Amino acid sequence: MYSKIQTAALVGIGTIPVTVEVDMSPGLPVFDMVGNISNQVREGKERIRTALHNLGILMPAKRITINLSPASVRKDSAAFDIPISVCIMCALGMIDMETTNEYLFAGELNLSGELLPVNGILPIVSDGMDRGIKKFIVPYENIREARLVEGAIVYGFRTLNDLFLFFQGNEYIEPDLEQVGPKKEHAQADFKEVNGQLFLRRAAEIAAAGMHNLLLIGPPGAGKTMIAERMPSILPPLSAGERLEISKIYSIKGLLKDEAGLLQERPFRSPHHTISRVGMTGGGVNLLPGEISLAHTGVLFLDEMTEFDKDTLEILRQPLEDRKINITRFNGNVEYPSDFLLLGAMNPCNCGYYPDMQRCRCTPTMRKRYYDKLSQPLIDRIDLFVRAEPLLFTDLNSHNQNEDSMTIRERVNRCHEIQLKRYQKEAFYHNSQIPASKIIKYCTLLDEDMQYMESIFEKHKLTGRTYHKILRVARTIADLDGKEQILHNHLAEAVCFRNPDEFTSGEVV
Repeated sequence: MYSKIQTAALVGIGTIPVTVEVDMSPGLPVFDMVGNISNQVREGKERIRTALHNLGILMPAKRITINLSPASVRKDSAAFDIPISVCIMCALGMIDMETTNEYLFAGELNLSGELLPVNGILPIVSDGMDRGIKKFIVPYENIREARLVEGAIVYGFRTLNDLFLFFQGNEYIEPDLEQVGPKKEHAQADFKEVNGQLFLRRAAEIAAAGMHNLLLIGPPGAGKTMIAERMPSILPPLSAGERLEISKIYSIKGLLKDEAGLLQERPFRSPHHTISRVGMTGGGVNLLPGEISLAHTGVLFLDEMTEFDKDTLEILRQPLEDRKINITRFNGNVEYPSDFLLLGAMNPCNCGYYPDMQRCRCTPTMRKRYYDKLSQPLIDRIDLFVRAEPLLFTDLNSHNQNEDSMTIRERVNRCHEIQLKRYQKEAFYHNSQIPASKIIKYCTLLDEDMQYMESIFEKHKLTGRTYHKILRVARTIADLDGKEQILHNHLAEAVCFRNPDEFTSGEVV
């Protein structure tokens, strides 16, 4: 007796089709699973055997071989429990295999036969639709997520017995989606709540307009975190493709279950400084995405940046350049997108009060050692450096009407539209992504401004990467100003935001 049905295996944010095959033939009783499977999948045979037994289905005393094809791809998920169980019932003649051909199955079983939700249902259904599959069988609690894919016909069941009765001809009862899972409401912070700090607000707008990495430096309580938390509110809305892509990443991580739909706002991730390298980049036994991928299309905020492990920070260097992360482990290789805006915050010294020498307890050597926690290659990948001045009493108690996020977002949106039109024939979309080979084309300077930048280059001993970043920031400032030509005031402001020598000296911030 032979049967087969369709399922899928996650590889990065995509999937590959997997065929589950069951063969029952005469021989010594054995229940074997093959096909390059992990222990998690192999343990599924005990869950499956017990779940079927509790439904009154006994495994015959035959040689039972289960194959998950293709064998060249590692399978590492409990989501194969349901397809294997259904395939066994087909081999036993309890379900007509012809009725299962147009379905794709995914889900986990417990010993009583209940269907348990699994991560990654969104990419499984989305990629299945792309391959021409229209109907999907998933656990009841995965219905809401699976139906986020337009056009997919999704059936959700609570138990294996309900699934069996469905293929016996019982009518499918449509569930009440309001009871499938809670809807998660998001309240977004607004820039109108930020008093003072006009320089920080300007830097945040430039960073959002050109997707430039930004580092905020200032004493405790100056508003660095407050500004950072409001960055997503001024970023442009996600495109349809971006919503699906980031939602797939969150689905794989199991973070999409409480959402009412695809993610609508750009993500904001703020990991604690004790995070491990694997937690930041992703990986582990199941090669799951890390924080830099969860921040894809959005903001990765590193508060108290100098407190992070230095090796963890250095890992960010390649993703900041390539906008993706390749994770290679003994059990496979996956690639996750990691195109994020890096936003960091740090104190000006160990005690946090420099240059207030009445309160600062740090020596110049201590300050230098504090700044050396950030390597020069990482500093070169940050576009904007901004000092957050201590807030005044009048700022905290000001009754002036602050500019709200919607107003700032409108200017940022216009700037993004200019970039999309300018780079429509290029492989990049934002000013921060202009490659060095295209700098001359898109960041042309007047002769007198070229001389100005030459003097800045010599005075501050800039690297080539730093020089190009200043030009990219100036390009964004010009776009916000509605100018096609980069002018002197745009360059001067970009240089002001860079301040490379003052940042690294440990003497002036």
